[in-house]
Amino acid sequence: MIQFFAATSDIDVEQTKSALQKVGESIFNWESLVILFVCIAAALIAGSLFAFLVRKITKSVARSADQATNLGTVNRLRRVETTLIISIAIIRLLLVVMAVYVWWAITHPNSSSASSVIGAGALTAVILGGALTPLLRDFSFGAGMMAERWFGVGDLISIDFPNVQGVVERITLRSTKIRGLNGEVIWVANQTINGVKVAQKGVRRTAIEIFANDPDAAEAMVEKVNKLLPGGLSLLVSPLEVVEVEQRDEDIWHITAVGETAPEREWILEKAAVDIFKQLDAKLEKPLLIVDPVPRYADKDTERLISRAVKNARKTQRSYKHRKVVKDERDAYKR
Repeated sequence: MIQFFAATSDIDVEQTKSALQKVGESIFNWESLVILFVCIAAALIAGSLFAFLVRKITKSVARSADQATNLGTVNRLRRVETTLIISIAIIRLLLVVMAVYVWWAITHPNSSSASSVIGAGALTAVILGGALTPLLRDFSFGAGMMAERWFGVGDLISIDFPNVQGVVERITLRSTKIRGLNGEVIWVANQTINGVKVAQKGVRRTAIEIFANDPDAAEAMVEKVNKLLPGGLSLLVSPLEVVEVEQRDEDIWHITAVGETAPEREWILEKAAVDIFKQLDAKLEKPLLIVDPVPRYADKDTERLISRAVKNARKTQRSYKHRKVVKDERDAYKR
């Protein structure tokens, strides 16, 4: 019995070796490798031509987004731009997979259609799962970010790790291209992006709370401070504007001025503007400011959400007597 099983196992081993040898000879011979090279080269060339045409369309869409005045139109065009750029990576991947299938069909003309599909699919899975594991990990992370719309082309984003901040120029399934605030081009692998901060409308909104004894003089001081601050879309996007004036007492006026800066330029309002207020007030014969100006973030959506959370937290919970409820339930059950 032992000799029978030993002989059977030897036969199985020999058959396995023979099958593997035939598969290797049919796939990894010079003719097959040349055909594979030609198919993949054709797929890459076709992908490059497709990418060239799509990038032409993308530039046209980007120009339309820059010229649009309506925020809804800008967001819609930026989503179209992002989708077009993403389609480049998807089409290129599909072309490579199709090239592998065509190579398999050419090198195995006697195989049935079903077996060709299965064989090509299995070979593609082996190649992608073995040699391209890091790329697949990037693809999965990139596909997840794109499906959930973390950010799009043209957004100002901040990534804590790696410490990166800038404007998104290109998104692919594997990586994201970012233009840093200092002009550097930064490529980030999608699998390293654990979290991202997206600037609302691409700006930082800051409010300065001013307490003065004369509202008209305070508004005039705000205008003078604006003239002493650096301007430009990359610095002070919107100058300080008085949005609220409230009288707290006979000689106490609360003035709120709001301005917008580019990301990482918050110091213009949080520090420089506050220092200018102090210096201008120090030069007056009679001080205008009662206390130093107080800067704070002034995002409308954030303030609305915080206000809602505080309002809900301050609501009183309806009280009831637990013992009475249990007793009433027991009495109802007995009846």
